[in-house]
Amino acid sequence: MIVTRTPLRVSFFGGGTDYPAWFEENGGAVLATTIDKYCYIHCRYLPPFFDFKSRIVWSQIECVRDHAEIKHPAIRGVLQWLAMDAGVEIHHHGDLPARTGLGSSSSFSVGLLHALHALRGEPASRRQLAEEAIHVEQRVLNENVGVQDQILAAFGGFNRVDIAPDGTFDVVPLPLPDDRRQELQDRLVLLYTGLSRHASEIAGEQIASIAQRTAELRTMQGMVAEGQRLLASTGSLRDFGRLLHEGWQLKRSLSSKVAPAFVDEIYEKARRAGAEGGKLLGAGGGGFMLLFVEPDRRPAVLQALDGFLTVPFRFESTGTQLLRYDPSWVGEFQAVC
Repeated sequence: MIVTRTPLRVSFFGGGTDYPAWFEENGGAVLATTIDKYCYIHCRYLPPFFDFKSRIVWSQIECVRDHAEIKHPAIRGVLQWLAMDAGVEIHHHGDLPARTGLGSSSSFSVGLLHALHALRGEPASRRQLAEEAIHVEQRVLNENVGVQDQILAAFGGFNRVDIAPDGTFDVVPLPLPDDRRQELQDRLVLLYTGLSRHASEIAGEQIASIAQRTAELRTMQGMVAEGQRLLASTGSLRDFGRLLHEGWQLKRSLSSKVAPAFVDEIYEKARRAGAEGGKLLGAGGGGFMLLFVEPDRRPAVLQALDGFLTVPFRFESTGTQLLRYDPSWVGEFQAVC
C-alpha cells in the first residue's frame, strides 16, 4: 500500500503570470505558500480476483475493466500517460472541498503521480513530479491551468517561484524569522464563500484577454517583489494587506467572471468591518477568500461575516510526502497482476 499526502496552497501575488500565454513572452513570478490542509491518495495494485480491473474511489466509486472507462479525468489521464496496464485501487480523500481556489486539482495530480511512481518502485524528484503534473494537466487533459499550483504542491513551503519563458522555474524559499511568519499568519483569515467552480472555464476567459491586460499583469508581477520586500522588512505588515487589496482590484479587472456580485458583497462587508485587504483565491468566481485583518479588528470582521465558514490553517513546508511505502507489498501485488 502506498499513501501520499500533498498540501494545498494559498497564493498572495503574481497569479495569472504563471499561464504559458503570459510567461512565454514575459516570464512569470508568484509569491505563495502551502498550508496544512492536504489531499491524500491511497494506492495499491489490485489482485486479479474480481470481475473488474481497477477500482477508483473519490466522490464516486468506479469499478472498471479498462482504464479508458474511468470517469475521473485526472486519474484516467495519469494512468494512460504512464501506460499503467496493471489493475490498481486508488482512494482519494481531501481536507477541503475541490474547485475552491486552493490548487486542489494540482495537489491531486502531484499526489497521484507520486503514489504511482512509488508503486512502480521508481524514484521521482519534486521537480519531476511538478513537471509531469504540469504536462498532464496542460497537454493530456487540455486544462486552462498555470504552473504555480503543481510546483507548490510538489515543493511545499513559503516561496517565490520565478518562471522563465521556456517554462523552467526556480523555487526560492522565503527565509522569514519565526516571529515574522507568525505575525503574518495571525493576520490571515481563510473564508469559504460557499460556492465551488470550474477554474478552467474562468481561466480560459482570462487567458483570452491577456493581450488586452498587459499593463495590469505587469503590475501584478511586480507585486511579487514588493510583497517579498514587505515581508522581509521589520515594519508593520499592514502595507502587505493593502498590497493584497491593490492586487485584488487588478485581478478582478481581468475577467467579468472573476468577481461575481456576491463575492464583491462579501469582500466589501469585510473591508467595512476593518479588513485591510484580501483576495479570492485561485482563478476566481467563488471558493475560498483570503482576508488580511489586524488582530484587534478580527472579532468585528468575523461578526460581519457571520454565517460564512472560516477555516483555521497554518503554513507548512513539507510538500508532497510518502506517508506509507511498503516495498514488500508492492512486489507481492505486482507479481500477481
